[in-house]
Formats: sequence, structure tokens, C-alpha cells
Amino acid sequence: MNKVMSNKKVIALYIAPALFLVLALIYVPIVQTGYFGLMKWNGIEEMEFIGLKNYSNLINDPVFWKSALHSFLLALFSAVSLIGYLFISIILAGKIKGADLLRKIYLIPMLLASVAIAQLWLKIYHPTNGILNTILTLLGVENPPAWLADANLALYAIIVPIIWQYAGFYILIYYAALKNIPESLIEAARIDGASHVQIALKIKLPLIMNVIKVTIVLAVVGSLKYFDLIYVMTGGGPNGASEVMASYMYQKAFKGFDFGYASAIGFFLLIICLVVTYIIRKLTVTNNDIY
Repeated sequence: MNKVMSNKKVIALYIAPALFLVLALIYVPIVQTGYFGLMKWNGIEEMEFIGLKNYSNLINDPVFWKSALHSFLLALFSAVSLIGYLFISIILAGKIKGADLLRKIYLIPMLLASVAIAQLWLKIYHPTNGILNTILTLLGVENPPAWLADANLALYAIIVPIIWQYAGFYILIYYAALKNIPESLIEAARIDGASHVQIALKIKLPLIMNVIKVTIVLAVVGSLKYFDLIYVMTGGGPNGASEVMASYMYQKAFKGFDFGYASAIGFFLLIICLVVTYIIRKLTVTNNDIY
């Protein structure tokens, strides 16, 4: 069996199906998107080659850069929220009473579809019958805001359910990483007189730093290309106040029927995600990575 599995032809045979799927579902669409970005195309008629005109228009498009700013704000809040997720995970991993129940509660949003979450928060944010404004009214606020209709509040109102939606996912990742830390290290630190804070900062965090780096990349890149919940809740409104790059790409493709320009947005978004991932990896390099 070992001789068969060491045969390069057998290895290639096992890898071929997965490699084919990766090429067909990931790399070929990426190349096609870059190619369509060089065309003027409404999705039906014949494509017309216009070179880099879509990309030059994109660079000079203020609406795109506004949506890019919103995407980066979402990415920033998502990255900062990881601190709270990590704090909760450390508490849950500390053998507190009811930790199993709390883990299950945190996982509930992750099990719901984005459309269901959007509908839930639309009810919460309802300007007259929503539970949030009802509570504010009971507290004495005479004119509670229309959260999703206010251009100054819409984006931040949407960020809250997005952070809530993925809380269980990141808490579960951190919890699993913390549980893999040998208990003997924790006990030795306690015997030496280390406090809970010192154990968390000096032992637990350094040992799961690689996991933290992965979650930062997932949170930031996932936020840059986020679409579904925003589209259902506001559609990018009001007046583009909650527009992000992915929703702007959708607007251009399926409402403006400018698939060439939308493809340019998608390809540019890919480049941004790759650059951001590279920067994060450089900024979070540790001694373990050197070796």
C-alpha cells in the first residue's frame, strides 16, 4: 500500500478531481472576470473590446470609492470585534459554569440564513413598531431615529447584525484553539503565581497567535466582499449611505446591465483583498513564522 501511495501517478490521480474543481470554480472565473472587465457588454449583445476604459472609469468613480470606504469601515469594525470574541472565548474556556450552554447560544446566529437575520433586524429597527425604538421611547426618547432610513446611521445599524451574525463562528474557532493548549502549561504558570490576566496575555495569546492571524484575514476579507445582508436590509441605501463594493457591483451588473464595468469592480475587489491579506500577514508576522 505504501508503495502504491508513493507512486506519483497515483498521487496525481487522487489530486486531479479536486484540482479540476478548483480550476473550474475559482481560477477560470477569475480569469473570465478580468477578461470581461476589458469589454463593454450588457450581458446579452455582443461584447465590444474597450481595453482598460472600465478600470480607468472605476478609478475616477466617486460612488465606487464611497462604497469602498464603507467596505473598509465594515472590515475595521469586524477586525476590532475579534477582541470581544477572543475575550468571550477565554472566559468560556476557563471552565465557568454554563459554558456549554453559552457556546450553543452564541452559535445560533451562525445557523440562521442571512435573509432570516436581515428580516429579524428589520423588525428590530422598525421606526414605529421595532423593539429598539420601543425601548428608547420607554426610556424617554421622544423622537427615536429611523435607523435604516437615516443616511448617517444606516451603515452602522447594519454593522451590528453582521458582527452579531458571525460571533459564534469566531468564538468557536478561538475556543477550540484555547482548548488545545496543554493544561500542564496553565497549571505550571499558576504554581509560579501568575494571575489570570498574565496567563491570558503571556501564555494563551502567544500560543494561538497563528489562529488569530487567520481570523483577522477571514474577518477583514469577508467584510470587504460582504453583500447579502446589506442588500436585503437596505439595498445600499438610503442614497448610497450603506453601499459597499459588492452591492455596487450588483447594482451595475443586474440593474444597470453594465456587466463589463461590474466585472472590473469584481476584479478590482479581488486585487484589494489580495493586497489587504498580504499587508495583514506582514503586520502580524511572529517569531514562529520565521522558522
